[in-house]
Amino acid sequence: MRRSVTLPLVAAALSVPLALLPAVSASAAPADKPQVLNSWTQTSAASYNAWLSARNNQGAWSAYAFDWSTDYCSSSPDNPFGFPFQTSCARHDFGYRNYKAAGTFDANKSRIDSAFYEDLKRVCNAYSGATKASCNATAWTYYHAVDIFGFAPAKQPA
Repeated sequence: MRRSVTLPLVAAALSVPLALLPAVSASAAPADKPQVLNSWTQTSAASYNAWLSARNNQGAWSAYAFDWSTDYCSSSPDNPFGFPFQTSCARHDFGYRNYKAAGTFDANKSRIDSAFYEDLKRVCNAYSGATKASCNATAWTYYHAVDIFGFAPAKQPA
């Protein structure tokens, strides 16, 4: 009989400290969110691959509250002339949307655009000859479009 009373008392005693802990906000992102975002928006293939792996397993990163939404290549074709630029455009959107949300877009725009261009050129490396040259020219055009026309939304007056 003593054992049947002790077990519920121990369980109750152990649960009291947990109930007294302050609740953590569901929207509180881990402190290393800026570092993770930075690591996924570099120009290297390793950065691209790490981002793609995370994109394919977004649930594992849900605590970070990243914005994974994308419209791919916006009003431009996602796969111009058959070149598969869609995933590169998705990573570019990821960088823009998350740096805008963090309020650090202006300081990171140039690197995000450069990473986009490197991603596009890696797509083009799958081709050779005139097809590769055509792909690289298209990549250059896409890069310059975001370099010139990609911007942060206008700030609302205070």
